[in-house]
Amino acid sequence: MTGMQRVEKWFAGMGRDPFAFQIETWAKYLAGHSGLIQAPTGMGKTLAAALGPIIAAMDEGKPGARPPPLVLLWITPLRALASDTVESLKQAIGGLGLSWTVELRTSDTSSAVRKRQKERLPTVLVTTPESMSLLISYPDALVRLQSLQCVIVDEWHELMGTKRGVQAELALARLRTMQPSLRIWGLSATMANVEEAASTLLGTAGAASAAIVRAPDHKSIHIRSLLPEKMERFPWAGHLGMRMTESVANAIESAGSTLVFTNTRSQSELWFRALLAARPDWLGRIALHHGSLDRKLRASVEQMLREGKLLAVVCTSSLDLGVDFWPVDQVMQIGSPKGILRAMQRAGRSGHRPGATSQLVCVPTQALELLEFSATRLAVDQRAVERREPVLLALDVLAQHIVTVAAGGGFEAPKLLEEVRTTHAFHMLTDLQWKWVMDFAERGGPSLTAYPRFARIMRDGDAANDRWVIAAEPSARMHRLGIGTITSDGSVVVKFVGGKFLGTVEESFVGRLRPGDNFVFSGRMLEFVRLHDMTAHVRLGKSKKGAVPRWMGGRMPMSSSLAEAVRFRLDEAAAGNFADVEMRQLRPIFAVQSRWSQIPRRGQVLIESLTTRDGHHHFIFPFQGRLAHEGLAALLTSRFAKLGFGPVTATFNDFGLELLSPEPLAHTALDWLKVLSGDRLEEDVLASLNTGELERRHFREIARIAGLLVPTRPGAPKSVRQLQASSGLFFDVFREFDPENLLLEQAQREVLERQLEFSRLRGALVRMRDEELVLVSPAKVTPLAFPLWAERIQSQQLRSESAGERIERLANQLEAAADAE
Repeated sequence: MTGMQRVEKWFAGMGRDPFAFQIETWAKYLAGHSGLIQAPTGMGKTLAAALGPIIAAMDEGKPGARPPPLVLLWITPLRALASDTVESLKQAIGGLGLSWTVELRTSDTSSAVRKRQKERLPTVLVTTPESMSLLISYPDALVRLQSLQCVIVDEWHELMGTKRGVQAELALARLRTMQPSLRIWGLSATMANVEEAASTLLGTAGAASAAIVRAPDHKSIHIRSLLPEKMERFPWAGHLGMRMTESVANAIESAGSTLVFTNTRSQSELWFRALLAARPDWLGRIALHHGSLDRKLRASVEQMLREGKLLAVVCTSSLDLGVDFWPVDQVMQIGSPKGILRAMQRAGRSGHRPGATSQLVCVPTQALELLEFSATRLAVDQRAVERREPVLLALDVLAQHIVTVAAGGGFEAPKLLEEVRTTHAFHMLTDLQWKWVMDFAERGGPSLTAYPRFARIMRDGDAANDRWVIAAEPSARMHRLGIGTITSDGSVVVKFVGGKFLGTVEESFVGRLRPGDNFVFSGRMLEFVRLHDMTAHVRLGKSKKGAVPRWMGGRMPMSSSLAEAVRFRLDEAAAGNFADVEMRQLRPIFAVQSRWSQIPRRGQVLIESLTTRDGHHHFIFPFQGRLAHEGLAALLTSRFAKLGFGPVTATFNDFGLELLSPEPLAHTALDWLKVLSGDRLEEDVLASLNTGELERRHFREIARIAGLLVPTRPGAPKSVRQLQASSGLFFDVFREFDPENLLLEQAQREVLERQLEFSRLRGALVRMRDEELVLVSPAKVTPLAFPLWAERIQSQQLRSESAGERIERLANQLEAAADAE
C-alpha cells in the first residue's frame, strides 16, 4: 500500500475525504516542489503541509525501522501554537502507524529534554525561529541536520514583515546550503501579496519554481454589532467604555463559549474585572489571557478552554493564531479590530473547522466605531485583506546571523555573502554594506576596536585566509544567550509575597508605584509591597480601585484596507445610502455632520476650519491611519512654522488630525496644497520631529539584536534603565565618532517606516494632491471633528475641571444646539 493510499484510508476512518488543496499540496511536495499554502483559518493547513513529507517517508521507509533522526522541522511563531501543533502531528503520525517521534523545543523546554535532543534529535521537531537559529549555531550542526528533508514555517503572514521573519529567512538560507535538496513550505492566512510572500520565504533561488496552493475560501463569517442604547452624536474615544458591559454579558450568556478579544492588555484587565463585577457568579467560569501573564497560567486557561470548562476568556492577540479551540461558539471584539486580516483571524477562532460559520460580535467603545464595524464587514465579505510588507536590509539581524554561523563551524566570506543574497531581505545587499557588517562583527567597527568583547569573529588562520570562525568559546556562549530579535521594554516579574508568579509588567509602570498602592493585574486587585531584584512583590489588595498597567506597543493603527472600506461607507452615507444596521444607527451623527459641514466623498479630502476660545482649529480628514497622521501632523506643523506661523499644536487619530494655532494657517485650497507637497518629504519629516530621540529609542532594539548589549544571564536581570543607558551610550559614541555607522542609518529608516508609516504618508500626500480639497468653515465642532478635539483635551492637564468633565460639557452643548435646529 502506497503512502497516499494509507493517508486516504486514514481519512476514510475519520469519516471524511481530504480536501482538494491538501491533495494538491501532497502532489507538489512529492514532485520535489517547495511552496506556500494559503488557506482560511480552520481549513486543515497543518495536515496539508505535514502529510507530504510523511507520505514520502512511508513510500521510502522500512516498516518497524527505528525512528529516523530529524526529518521534519516545523517553525512556529508562538509557543502556545507549538504545543497544539505537536499534539496534531502526534495524532496524525500515530493514526498512520509510524514510529516517528515528535518533540517540542522552545525556551521553556526542560534541561532533561534539551540534553536528550543534543544526543539525538526527534524525527519531527516543532520549534521557534530563535531555536532554529540556535540549532545552526553549534559546530556539529551540519552532522545533526544531515537527515533533514523538509522545513515548514507556520503562520508565515505573521512572521513576514518582522525581524523574526528576516531571522527565519537567513536561517533557511543556511539550511538550504547544508541540504541543497531541502524542501520548504509556508502556511499562511489570506493576504493580498501571496506571490511576494512565497518569494520572501523561499528566497531568490526558489521563487521562480515556488508552488502556491490556495484553498477555496468558502469560510462563512457572520459579523454583527452590539448597538448602544443611546447614540451620542458627538462621540469620543472610550466614552461608551463599560456602559456596554451588560450587553456584553448578555451576549456571552446567549452562547456556549466566547473569546472576548481586546486590542491591548490593559483593556483586557479592565474588561475582565468589569464582567466579574457584573456577574460575580462567573468567578471560575471566565478567565483572562494575555502575553504578560505567567506561561503556566496561560497554558491552564488554554486547556480549560479546550475542555469546554470556561464560559468566556478575555484575551488579546495572544490567542489570535491557530490554536484549535473547537468549543468556541462566538468571538467578541471590543473596539475596532483595525485590520481585515486580524478580524478574520479572530472570527476564525469560532467555528474553527471546515464548513462551520464563524461568529464575530463587535462592541463599540465609541459610536464612530460602528462605521469601522460596517466597513470591516464589507471588506471581509470582499476578502479585501492587507498586504504584508517584507523587511529589507535589517543589518542588525545580519550581524547577529554572521556570528551565529561563525559559532556553528565557521564560514567562507564570499560563499556566505552569496548565500545571504539569496534571501529576499538582503538580495540588494551591496559589497560596501557587507564589508561594514563583517567589520562590525570582527571588531565592533572603527569606534569600538579598543574593546575585546566586540571582536566576536576572526579569521581562521593568516590574513590571506577568508574563512571566519568564532573568536572564542565564551563569545559563542554569550552569543547564544542573545540569539533572537524579540526585544522587551524592561519587564518586572510580579509575584505574591512568598508565593507564585503572576506574570510581568513594564518597569516604567512599577517605578511609579509606592508601597501600599493598588493596581489591577492578572484579573486581581493587587497591593504593591516592594521591588527587589526586578521582582514586584505583591499581596491581594482590599481597595476597589487601582491603576491598570500600560504596556508599550499598544497602538494599533487602522489598516489601509479598512481605511478604504471606511471611505466607501462614508461615500454611500453622503449619497443617502445607509447599507446596514450600523450605518443606519449612525444616521443622527451623519445628519448633523451634513448640516454643519459635509460628509467627505471618495475623491475628496475634507478640511474643516473654525475658531473657538482655544484658537484657530483646522481639522483634516485623510483617513490614512494613526501613524501616517502622526507623520503628517509633524510635517505640517514644521512647514507652517517655516512660513512664520506661531506655535501649532497637533492631535491625530485614525480618521484625521487637528492643527490648533493662534491664527488661521491657510485660507484656500492652493495654500493647503503648498504645505501638502510631496517635495523634499523625507528631509522635511526628519527635520520636523525630535528624530534624534525617536532614533535613540529604535537604536536600543537594534543594539540588542546586533550584539552590542550584553544579553541578560539567567538569574541576573538587567533593568530597562541600564539597557537604555548602555544603548544610549553607543548611540552617542557612534554619532560623534562613527557617523557613517550603518546601524544609525537603520535606526532612521525604522523611525520613518515603523513609527510614521512613511510610505503610507507619501501615498496619502499623492492622493490628497490629486483629489478635491473641500474647505468648510462650520460654526461649531462637528461630529467627525469632536473625537480629535476631545483627544487633545484629554492630553492636557486641566486644573479647574477634569478633561472628561469639559468634554461632556461641550458634547452636551453641541447636542442641545443640534436639537434646537
